[in-house]
Order: sequence, then C-alpha cells, then structure tokens
Amino acid sequence: MTVAAGRDDGISGLLRSSARSLTERWVELTAAPLRGRVSRAELERELGELFEAFLAAVETGSRDVDDEAYAEVRALLSELSRRRARAGFTPTETATGVFSLKRAVFEVIEGDEGAGIAELVTVSQLLDALGLWTFEAYAKAREEVIDEQAAQLLELTTPVVKLWDGVLAVPLVGTLDSGRTQVVMEKLLESLVNTGAEHAIIDITGVLAVDTQVAQYLLKTATAARLMGAECTISGIRPHIAQTIVELGIEFGDITTKASLADALLHALRRSGVDVVRGRTGR
Repeated sequence: MTVAAGRDDGISGLLRSSARSLTERWVELTAAPLRGRVSRAELERELGELFEAFLAAVETGSRDVDDEAYAEVRALLSELSRRRARAGFTPTETATGVFSLKRAVFEVIEGDEGAGIAELVTVSQLLDALGLWTFEAYAKAREEVIDEQAAQLLELTTPVVKLWDGVLAVPLVGTLDSGRTQVVMEKLLESLVNTGAEHAIIDITGVLAVDTQVAQYLLKTATAARLMGAECTISGIRPHIAQTIVELGIEFGDITTKASLADALLHALRRSGVDVVRGRTGR
C-alpha cells in the first residue's frame, strides 16, 4: 500500500526529536485497553522496537508500507499479532497498538508550530495502512491457531489404547469425516508398528453416521492393518448404520465385524489363544 509523498521532509526529524516522549505516550495509550494483560515492561520493549523500525523506514523516504524499507516493521507487527492471537486478544485490541501511535504523533504535531498539514496527513495515512496490515496479520495468525487447536482436538478424540497384550483399539465417538478417518488410519498403523500388536479393533459405537467415503476409509484401514500382519475387527455397528451400509452397497468382505467392543475383544483374545471363561458368582 503506497502513501503519496508530499511536503513531509520534516516528518522523520519530528519523530526522531520526539522519540522518547512519543514512545512513552504510545505505551500509555496502548496499555489502557489491554487492562493489565500485558505488562508495561513488555509493552515498552515491543513498542520501542516497533517505533525504531518505523522511524528507520520513514527516514528512507519510502511511503509504501509494502516496500522493503518497511520489512522489519511488518515482521514485528506479524510477530506481535501472532502473540496477541495466541493470548486471546481481539483484533481491535491488537490493532489499537498501531492506531495509538497515530494519536500520540498527532498530539506532538499539534504542539509543534513547525509541523504542517502535510506531515499530519502523511503520518496518518502511513499508520492507517500499517493498522490494516496488522488486522490482516492477526486474522492469518488466528486461523493458524484455530487450525492447530483443531488438529490437537482431533488427536485427543482419536486415541489408540492397549486392551491386552497384542490387542489395540481405537474407540471413536462423534462424527467421522475423511480427515478424521485418515488420522485414525495413520495413528493405528503407527501404533501397530511401535507395539507389534497382532490385533486391532476399530470401535464405532459412538459414531453417529457413516457415509460411503468414511466406510471406504475404514475398509482401507482394516486392509492396511492386515498388510502389516495384524487382524482388524470393526465393532459397534449400530442398526441404522448397518442399514445405511447395506443401502449404499458397501461390502466389508472377509473383514470381521462384531456387535460390541466386548465381543471384538473376546474374538481377538480367542484368536490369540487365550481362553476366556465366565466366572461364577455366589457361594
């Protein structure tokens, strides 16, 4: 974004001569809406670095915030936006840091008889452009945070647990989509490699619905496990899901299916040569 250069030769000199008072006032104006969630020492460090970078860019004579002269300013704003996004600040609270500098500069310019309208307009346009850039940087950083949180949540909701020596299970709850079933496949196969387990159970008792794509992923997972020397059993197929699978014409072939996780575990134990005997209670 380019800002037209006019009669603004005095801008850099004005900013340099008032650097200390400007940064102090900037810190005060920025700290107010943050309500103590960022320490004053941290603000002084952040804004001090940002002011020096901004002043150095202005002194080059460039008035284009996309220019190489403003690269350090953009980098600092990007890092600031990322920290604010991760800390839960709003985009308004984040961009206030830039717009507060404009107010501080206006106060200095108003008290300087040598400053004119050209300086006021140029600084205003520059800081407006950087403020908009900060909004964009915040939005991008926030999207990254959301993506990371979604990935972490997916990991937490797709556990691989050891039920018995050589028997692993993946209990699934909620809605399955292609992305999540892909994670199921990757985590299960990785666990088979790490543990050397010979039996794997995918339990979908808590799954609300299964479509063609999800069913195909489950079949692929079972096939991949078999290729690695492990037998894969799918358990917990609800009546309405079974009906949907039949209507979709999906064939599970020779892949073992069981009504419940308990039945699947019993099957795996027997296949492993373990005899399971029901104990008798009472005297």
